Amino acid sequence: MSLEELIGTEREEKFAVEGRLTTDVGGTIEAKVLSTPGMIGMMEHNSTLLAAPRLPEGKATVGFEVSIKHVGGALEGADCVAWSRLDEVVDGRKLRFSVEVREGERVIGTGIHERRMIATDGAGKS
Repeated sequence: MSLEELIGTEREEKFAVEGRLTTDVGGTIEAKVLSTPGMIGMMEHNSTLLAAPRLPEGKATVGFEVSIKHVGGALEGADCVAWSRLDEVVDGRKLRFSVEVREGERVIGTGIHERRMIATDGAGKS
């Protein structure tokens, strides 16, 4: 199956707001909340897992671009869901996803995430 045939495919992953996903904004707020980097990390993670099983052997994806709005707060301990939908494949290697993080029905973050397909052999070597 080609990546283009997967356009419209969606994936969700539940996660708890805890540990490295949280911040107290340098001690400026009393409670720990879902950090923007933590939220984006969960969006990227979920998009990666949506695409990974369908990639050609020897290929992986890396994050390339995020355009995200953090529109709501989630307190430490909250149960959230990261959602991704593959919307577009360009040149057989550029994957564009719509992404969201929700706590129940409430949207915490929303936007677009792009990943690029790379060869895994030799990746990271100079």
